[in-house]
Amino acid sequence: SMKKTVGRVVRILLVCSLLLFVSYRIYLSRGSRRAISGLTEPVQTEAEGSVKTRVNGYDVTITYLYEYEMDGLVVHTKRYNGPGVADKLAPVDVAVCWGDVARYNRQINFHWTQSNRFCNWYVSDVNDLDYIGGEEGMITQCSNNHLIPASSKLEKQIKRIHPGDHILIKGYLVNVDAEKPDGQTFWWYSSTTREDSGDGACEVIYVTSVEKLD
Repeated sequence: SMKKTVGRVVRILLVCSLLLFVSYRIYLSRGSRRAISGLTEPVQTEAEGSVKTRVNGYDVTITYLYEYEMDGLVVHTKRYNGPGVADKLAPVDVAVCWGDVARYNRQINFHWTQSNRFCNWYVSDVNDLDYIGGEEGMITQCSNNHLIPASSKLEKQIKRIHPGDHILIKGYLVNVDAEKPDGQTFWWYSSTTREDSGDGACEVIYVTSVEKLD
């Protein structure tokens, strides 16, 4: 009957709409692979000052080390939704590259992953590292960044960053010191050089501005 036919068409349309929505969400979460030439390393200049906040019962002091400006290509992002003070302060980590790593990000088959506040990578062909100056070139032309938004609006903007985005982040490299009335403490100190790797090599950025470029 006409009613059954209409009902069947409506159900099909609903299923198609749901599939399109899910596909779009997957696309947004995964982003795209992209290469950009001419990106220079982040710029930092000495700074003073601090801000205070309260998170999960901790009194938190965020101390500015350097003013920081990062113009880079996003290669991976990772959300952290746990109950701890780190996840509440910085709900997103963003892996960013510049220089030859950004230039060859399509030509070289980089494999990027993030977990436990670290960014890891490997390449399908180790000889491809010659294009970027070997492992040393890799270390000095990419970074994993713990992003602490200065406002709820910035937090929403940060959560919309995806791989393939060309972003300009402005803010401060910071040290975080926190303490509860019962004596429990938490600290998180930023790297201040692009030449380190491993534990402690991530940049902790108090973000005051986020802009998606071309």
